[in-house]
Amino acid sequence: MTRLTPVIAPELQPAIQPTLPDAQTVTSVTHWTDSLFSFRVTRPNSLRFRSGEFVMLGLMKEDGRPLLRAYSIASPAWDDELEFYSIKVQDGPLTSRLQHIRPGDQIILRPKPVGTLVHDALIPGKRLWFFATGTGIAPFASLLREPETWEKYDEVILTHTCRDPEDLAYGRQLVDGLPGDPLIGELVGGKLRYYPTTTRGQSARMGRITDLLRSGKVFEDLGVPEIDPETDRAMVCGSIGLNTDLKEILEGFGLREGANSDPAEYVVEKAFVG
Repeated sequence: MTRLTPVIAPELQPAIQPTLPDAQTVTSVTHWTDSLFSFRVTRPNSLRFRSGEFVMLGLMKEDGRPLLRAYSIASPAWDDELEFYSIKVQDGPLTSRLQHIRPGDQIILRPKPVGTLVHDALIPGKRLWFFATGTGIAPFASLLREPETWEKYDEVILTHTCRDPEDLAYGRQLVDGLPGDPLIGELVGGKLRYYPTTTRGQSARMGRITDLLRSGKVFEDLGVPEIDPETDRAMVCGSIGLNTDLKEILEGFGLREGANSDPAEYVVEKAFVG
């Protein structure tokens, strides 16, 4: 059963003196399951980023040195705060501690965004695929709330594969809220298609997205034609194994991998949260 426990600071002090380098203050925390949580923090005044990029964030170690990991920004570029979505690893160097943060706590956030999951790395197309597993949905949470996404594409398909149905809660709430969003609700219209699957717990759709693509079941279920380099663009964010498999699949459809300096038909994020 999904455990959704929001913890929100009723009233944050307007000026909290930083005690960490590049310190930002936690404003809210939501525990979605025993292994997944999201949190929001204050945004540095100097931070400018493109929806889909990531930053380094973390905490200070006992030896006084920072412990940082790459985290995709889950909030869009226009948001006044920054949102992140994370796994909980009980013996993980960072997440074993990060999962216990509360509103008012501070984290380290290096305001130097980078990443390949940005619109600039793709050439124009008509249909955009977001392929995510687990917390890999974070950059797409940013892009789905970015007006440019809906202005550039006629259709957006979000696939999200997790082990169990409760792990889909963050993405499902995000998708359910888009049509009513005051900024982009009208832009979204009927353009969004959501395709969640699970690999362990029973759900309406079972299976790895790579297997479902190879068999063609994704296209059959959605009632759309196979991926075509003339019209389709794709972004991928997941494990190393998923990225490798999807690169092979997408290139099998004729898509080429792009980058900020050389836009093409698909891009893969190579930074991972530990």
